[in-house]
Amino acid sequence: MAKKEKLFSEFTAPSRQEWIDKIIVDLKGADFDKKMVWRTNEGFNVQPFYRREDLEGNKAIDSLPGEFPFIRGNKKDNNLWYVRQNIEVDDPKAANAKALDILMKGVDSLGFHFAGEKVSRETIETLLNDIEPTCVELNFTTCQSKCVELAQILVAYFKAKGYDLTKCVGSINFDPIQKILKAGKDTSEKIALAPALIEALEELPGYKCVNVNSVALVNAGAYIYQELGYALAWGNEYLQQLTDAGVPVEKAASRIKFNMGIGGNYFMEIAKFRAARMLWAQIVKQYEPKCDCVCQMHVCATTTTYNQTMFDSYVNLLRSQTETMSAALAMVDSIVVTPFDKPYETPNDFSERLARNQQLLLKEEAHFNKIVDVAGGSYYIEHLTQAIAEQAWKLFLDVESNGGFLAQALAGKVQDTINDTNKARHANAAKRKEFILGTNQFPNFTETSEGKRPVAGCCHCCNDEASTISRLDTNRLASEFEALRLETEAAKKQPVAFMLTIGNLAMRQARAQFSCNFLAAAGYKVIDNLGFQTVEEGVEAAMKANADIVVLCSSDDEYAEYAIPAFKALDGRAIYIVAGAPACMEDLKAAGIENFIHVRSNQLETLKEFNKKLGI
Repeated sequence: MAKKEKLFSEFTAPSRQEWIDKIIVDLKGADFDKKMVWRTNEGFNVQPFYRREDLEGNKAIDSLPGEFPFIRGNKKDNNLWYVRQNIEVDDPKAANAKALDILMKGVDSLGFHFAGEKVSRETIETLLNDIEPTCVELNFTTCQSKCVELAQILVAYFKAKGYDLTKCVGSINFDPIQKILKAGKDTSEKIALAPALIEALEELPGYKCVNVNSVALVNAGAYIYQELGYALAWGNEYLQQLTDAGVPVEKAASRIKFNMGIGGNYFMEIAKFRAARMLWAQIVKQYEPKCDCVCQMHVCATTTTYNQTMFDSYVNLLRSQTETMSAALAMVDSIVVTPFDKPYETPNDFSERLARNQQLLLKEEAHFNKIVDVAGGSYYIEHLTQAIAEQAWKLFLDVESNGGFLAQALAGKVQDTINDTNKARHANAAKRKEFILGTNQFPNFTETSEGKRPVAGCCHCCNDEASTISRLDTNRLASEFEALRLETEAAKKQPVAFMLTIGNLAMRQARAQFSCNFLAAAGYKVIDNLGFQTVEEGVEAAMKANADIVVLCSSDDEYAEYAIPAFKALDGRAIYIVAGAPACMEDLKAAGIENFIHVRSNQLETLKEFNKKLGI
C-alpha cells in the first residue's frame, strides 16, 4: 500500500520571525509593539499570534479532563452544568410556587435568599413542598449566624421525607468575609461557626457550605487577575482556619464552593476559570490530602452587574450571553445569568425567562453541554491561562505574605485596591478608553428613561450594625453617564446640538458622526446635516432649529478658514464647538473659541461642563 503524504508537506512552515517580518512589511513602517501588542489590565502583553512553541514547558496542558490539576475541567465525558435561578423569599408559599413553575421551564438549580428570621422548619417545609432535592440543586442564602440551624433543619427535613441523603446536592452560603467586604463590618468571629456547620451537614455529602463569593469583587469592577488572586487567598483563609480547628483537609476542601463572577472579556474569562482550577488544586495539594479528588474547585459563575446599563438595556443581553458562553466553555458547575433589567427594577417574568433561555440555548441549540474543554489546545487561550495564573499567583502570594486574606480585608486593603480599580475604570470610561455600548459609545439618540431609575443592591442583614471598615464600591461602570443623562432629561428643554458640516465631504461626515455620538451620550437631541456652502448659511439653519449647541465639522486644514467666521457669525447665541484638535487650535483659542471635542477628550467631564453652561 502506497505511503500517504501529509497534507501540505511540500510547504516549509514559516518561522515566528518570518511571520513578524511579514506583519512589519504590512504595517508600512508603523511600530509593531504599539500597533499589534495588547497590554492588558492584568499586567501582561498579548501578542497578535501564537504558535506551538509558546506552550513549551507548560506541563499542565498534558493532563486530561478530570485529572489533577484539573485545568481541563472536573468532568471527563460531558459538560453538564446546572441552570440556576435565584429567588428572593418574602413569602415562602409564593416562592415555592415560583420555584415549581421555573423548574418546568428548564431550571435545575434553585437559589433561595431569605432573612435569618425566616429560618424555621415551617419555612423549609413550605419552600420545598413538592420539590425533589435529589433531582434539583438547592442553594440557600441567609443570615450567617443562622446557617448551622438551617443545616440542621434541612437534614431533619430530608430524613423525615425519606430522601436519599447521598444524592442531595446543594449549598448553604456561609461566608462571613463577604460581609466584611460589602458591608464594612467585622464579622470575623462568625468564621468559628464553620466547623459546626460542616458537622451539621455530615449526612449531606453533596452539600457545600463554606463559600468564596468573589462575584462581589467583579461587581465592584475588579480586574480578572484581582478576582482570581483574591479568591484563592479567600479560599485558602477558610481552608487554613478549618484545618487549624481540627477539620481534616479532605472534609474541609470538599465543602468549599466558589461563587465567581463573569466579566465581558470573552477569551480571558475562559482562561480565568481554567487557571482558577489549576491554582486551587495546587493550593489544596499543599495540605497533603489523601486523595487528589478533593483538590477540585467547584464553581458557580454569575454574570456581572458591573457592565450592565439602564439605557439601551437590551444590550445587557448581549453582554450576559458572551459571559455565559465564557463560563460554559470553561466548564463551571453552575451558572446564574443576571436578568437584563436588574440595574433599574426588580427583574420581572419576561427578563427572568430570557435569562433562563440564554443558558438553555447554549445547552439545547449550541450543544455546549456535550463538549469537554473545547478551549484546550488553543495556543492563545492556553497562553492566557498561564499568564493570568502567573499574575493571580503573584497577588495571592502578596496577600499571604501580609497576613492573609482576612487580615487584609479587616484592614480594608482588599476593598481599597478594588475601589482604586473601579475608579480607574470609571476614569477610562469617561475618556472612552473603555467602551460601554449604548452609553458612552453609540447611544440610542431617541431613548428616554421612561421613569426608570437606577436601583441600589442590598443584602439581608447588612444594615444592623455601624460600618467601621472600608467597603466595596459597587457603582456600575455606566452610572455616572446615566446620572448625567437623567439630569439632562429633567431639564425644562432638551438641548439641541446642531452639526454645522462644511468643506471636505469625508472629514465633515466622520466628525459629524463622532460628535453626534459624543453629545447624544448626555441625552442631547442631535441634528446632523448633509453640508452647507457657507458658515453663515449653517449658522442661520442652526438658529432656525433652535440649537443650543453648534458643532463645526470639517477638516483640520479647513478649520483655519471656517472656524473663526462661524464663531463670529454665531455671536454667542449658542455654545460653539469645533470637532477635532487641529494644528491651528491655539490660534482659534486666541480668537475666543473655547470648546473642542476629539478622541482624547474626557467625554464625561466635557458633557458635565456643557450641562453647566446650559444651566442644567
